[in-house]
Amino acid sequence: MKWKQQIHNMKAYQPGKPIEAVKEMYGLKEVVKLASNENPFGCSPKVNAYLQRADVNHAIYPDGYAQSLRTVMAEHLQVSEKELIFGNGSDDLIAMITRSLLYPGVNTVMADPSFSQYAHNADIEGAEVRKVPTVNGAHDLTAMLAAIDENTSVVWVCSPNNPTGVVIADDELQNFLRQVPQDVLVVLDEAYYEYVVDERHKDTLPLIHTYPNVIILRTFSKAYGLAGFRVGYGIANEEIIAKIDPVRAPFNNTVLSHEIAKIAIKDQAFIEACIEANESGKRQFEAFCNKHGLHYYPSATNFVLFEVKADSDVVFEKLMQRGFIVRSGNALGVPGYLRVTIGTKEQNEAFFKQLEEVLQEQGVLV
Repeated sequence: MKWKQQIHNMKAYQPGKPIEAVKEMYGLKEVVKLASNENPFGCSPKVNAYLQRADVNHAIYPDGYAQSLRTVMAEHLQVSEKELIFGNGSDDLIAMITRSLLYPGVNTVMADPSFSQYAHNADIEGAEVRKVPTVNGAHDLTAMLAAIDENTSVVWVCSPNNPTGVVIADDELQNFLRQVPQDVLVVLDEAYYEYVVDERHKDTLPLIHTYPNVIILRTFSKAYGLAGFRVGYGIANEEIIAKIDPVRAPFNNTVLSHEIAKIAIKDQAFIEACIEANESGKRQFEAFCNKHGLHYYPSATNFVLFEVKADSDVVFEKLMQRGFIVRSGNALGVPGYLRVTIGTKEQNEAFFKQLEEVLQEQGVLV
């Protein structure tokens, strides 16, 4: 068959192991998943209440334009309805952007490590990928600017960055955007936007008008606790949205996902409670790392990337045997580290107990 040359030997995205599979594998009654940065508190109670009474005709296609959700989101964000595009999660939007702008002969610039799907999708399209090493977990924006040339088509800026959790300060971001050529699209991926409490981080929505080559990506999968419903959205000026929209698959959300996203966005009290609990959990992680002399990156998200001073694959496996699914740094380009979702207070305490025992077995702690 006439496969694209670039997909030979390419590996599919490897998600965290499912809870039921781990239970069966190790004969466990309880397993806590802290691998994919989902909200440990679930979603808004108002969403659950709706799902109990929902009467949806699943034989009918959803509104491909997502008009009802579009109207609600435009009002919530105070943007024009034409400045929005919806995806089957942010991953879908990343694929749309890549398909629209990347091809052989152009290049794309990104931090390293950062979200793997930027490079993965670029590789599929045959574009050159230029990875710029992070500095202390942060984007090296100066070096990223230097990597841009006349053939650069897309620059990916993940803030807060996945997997390090480090956020870009507003003045640094705007200084960067001022210097990026206008014919280069800057994708500002803000999957963890709701969790940011750093005062140096300002509202980024005005940037789409100040810098017409910017698109902002956000999602309902993280703070809103709706990862299973797959709703992401992009915000940009009308011209960018109009160019990308023809690439979007028809009916790329579901009737149900439109309805629950509208309910979730209106329950900001739930989000505020989750942010407060997340900050408390973050302090637990910092205290644990400080206690044991383990380096960690200052996280503005609902996860922490920290060192274990051992083979992170081994630690990952040992923790899974004990009922905790996390992410090995080896899979993220950060060997010797774990990326762990901040759980509830009780989940965090139980996790630290198991991690201490594993690190003692590995000779890291005495």
